[in-house]
Amino acid sequence: MSIEYSTTRPVSGPQLADVFHRSGIRRPVDDLARMERMVHAADLMVTAWDGDRLVGVARSLTDFCFCCYLSDLAVDRAYQRQGIGKRLVEMTREALSDEVMLLLLAAPTAMSYYPHIGFDKADNAWLIPRKR
Repeated sequence: MSIEYSTTRPVSGPQLADVFHRSGIRRPVDDLARMERMVHAADLMVTAWDGDRLVGVARSLTDFCFCCYLSDLAVDRAYQRQGIGKRLVEMTREALSDEVMLLLLAAPTAMSYYPHIGFDKADNAWLIPRKR
């Protein structure tokens, strides 16, 4: 299997919803209009493809000079444990400078994954949760 990575290949809302669904990440996948908005509002998307099938995505919001919020890191369950998520994060970091902090909020089930790919745990975060 040969996975191709891209920062420029177009992604549709349905493709994003599909990879979210296949990854197990909890996102509003039935709201395709919202998925489209998520695609178009991203400042940086790194994608992983098996042919024409989107199998992984790292979707970020960033100013490219100080901070980057990695809002979604998702890999199709059938493609997990092959280094795809790690490569998506590496490519995200490559698209940024050393001046940029990379931040993410992990799902409780993914807490043990992130230290293995270079993230440090932060205890100084606060959030106001979304209502839907």
